[in-house]
Amino acid sequence: MDEQPGLIDSLRRYWLVLAIFVVIGATAAVVMMRKVPSTPDAKAVNPPVEAAAPPSKGETGGEPAAAGKSTETKSAEDKAVSPPAAQSENPAASVMSQAVVVEARPAIVFKGEGKWDEAEKLIPEALAKLKAAAAKAGLPVNGRPVTVFTKTDDTGFSFEAMLPLAAAPEGKGKLADGVEVGASPSGKALKFQHRGSYDEIEATYEAIAAYLDEKGLDTKDLIVEEYLSDFKGDDATVDVDIYVFLK
Repeated sequence: MDEQPGLIDSLRRYWLVLAIFVVIGATAAVVMMRKVPSTPDAKAVNPPVEAAAPPSKGETGGEPAAAGKSTETKSAEDKAVSPPAAQSENPAASVMSQAVVVEARPAIVFKGEGKWDEAEKLIPEALAKLKAAAAKAGLPVNGRPVTVFTKTDDTGFSFEAMLPLAAAPEGKGKLADGVEVGASPSGKALKFQHRGSYDEIEATYEAIAAYLDEKGLDTKDLIVEEYLSDFKGDDATVDVDIYVFLK
């Protein structure tokens, strides 16, 4: 019986301490429950990773990418559907030909020669001399002016500028400024077209050469350009029919 009061006294003595520990423990449990969230879903644990854009040349240490241009990097799918480069196409397919028979016509002629980089100057000057000579002699013009290339190589050419006439003048073989009376060439030919700047006509001739090689055609060293629009040399565009004479 003596030990019981001692135990009760001890419990009474420490009940406040025990109560404080209980309150502290409960408070801590509540705090821990609030801090630990519920199980997150898969998207919260593993957020989607966006694919990184290919670096520009500036990012890789090279030249910066030009403004307004697409990057050079392409995916495998883009490469699979991209069309082939234009330069890989057959140049012969870019021209169309028409078989014609060219008849000779009376004409006044001015002969000359020069380098290819002088063509845009020499030919208009020759045509101007022909028009002036025809007007001075009172000769009626019948057709568009032409240039006959009688000899060509990598460095230059020989040519005969011609202005067709309604009829050959009687008793006249030569006119002023080196202009002579003659006739335009005749024979079987293939007719091609050039529409655009005259300084780009070389590309048309390259396509014509590819076409002739593809067809295995033999041609004469005789090419005629007929100018359907006024050719002044400095015009942005000129319409030209090109006749390649066949053997």
